[in-house]
Amino acid sequence: MNMRPNWELKQCCNHEQVVFLVTVSVCTVVILALWRTILLKPFKLVTVFLHEASHAIACKLTCGKVEGIQVHADEGGTTQTRGGVYLFILPAGYLGSSFWGMLLILASTTLLTARIAAGCLMAALLVVLLVAKNWTLRGLCIGFVIFLVVIWVLQETTDIRILRYIILFIGVMNSLFSVLDIYDDLISLRVHSSDAEKFAEVCPCPCNGIGWGIIWGLISFFFLCGAMYFGLVILS
Repeated sequence: MNMRPNWELKQCCNHEQVVFLVTVSVCTVVILALWRTILLKPFKLVTVFLHEASHAIACKLTCGKVEGIQVHADEGGTTQTRGGVYLFILPAGYLGSSFWGMLLILASTTLLTARIAAGCLMAALLVVLLVAKNWTLRGLCIGFVIFLVVIWVLQETTDIRILRYIILFIGVMNSLFSVLDIYDDLISLRVHSSDAEKFAEVCPCPCNGIGWGIIWGLISFFFLCGAMYFGLVILS
């Protein structure tokens, strides 16, 4: 008896798969259209939070110490670390947020996994609240936990059942964040420094910041494509 999971997409597209593809497409268009507007700011700050949390996780995994995390109102963020492996910590921000985006997109395919994802996200926000170094991050943690609780209560007690779509939207947001933020940091030069440029300074490979940004952007796009493929498999 073959017990290995089968990840082959054998059929497409049933109703659930069509809804999934259309929703991902709509989320992508909305995010791209409203990227520089205030309407997306709360979700962008959550994405920055996951970006900085990924730096922190990479630091802990390489035996470093996280001294604090900040998320700023201007959509920037910093993670203060001591020790750890810098070559692992620096790319973890962009690639980590893309990875979390992929998991959230996959979690949105069923209500059970969407509930688990929402619960994990709330737990992560509460943990980070303990090490937050500024009130923007503290307010974000408290506000978004309240937001997710309200969405969860509406899901369970009313006909407004949008928990899966909220998790999907956050997932797509994180998946697109690397590509859009790398463009802002390295192409349009909206900031003076970036993780990719810092990585290029310490990495022995002959590649500049833009080169690493493009590589990380392609990996992020791969995560998004993988999330869509495996999402279709789950829904088949």
